[in-house]
Amino acid sequence: MIITAAAATCLALNIYFEARGEGVDAQRMVAEVVMHRVHADGFPKTVCDVVWQDGQFSWTQDGKSDEPKDVRAWLTAQIVANEVLLYGTEFNTGATYYHEKSISPHWVSQMQIVGLYGDHIFYIEKGDEK
Repeated sequence: MIITAAAATCLALNIYFEARGEGVDAQRMVAEVVMHRVHADGFPKTVCDVVWQDGQFSWTQDGKSDEPKDVRAWLTAQIVANEVLLYGTEFNTGATYYHEKSISPHWVSQMQIVGLYGDHIFYIEKGDEK
């Protein structure tokens, strides 16, 4: 995969809007899901296409500004994004889905939990177990 500035920005935006209030490891987990999707069948093949895929991440369709406001959180998200793009992550859960613990999406019955971290639950599709 060729790492581009656009990929780093898209990944950082997703980290920022999905997990900016969490620790760095939780942010890496969110980034890892995007990267697993890039390499998985049935998903777009670029970071930006995964992040902006219709209906996948609520922040991309909430009608609010997609301009980060919290400078410190934005810088952290950019660092995490670049580290994940350059070095990967150590978690390797295979997760291709997640949601906040406070909600229960309609699709969870089709998933297998592979981890809980921070405010999120991480999943793979049933049948995709390692």
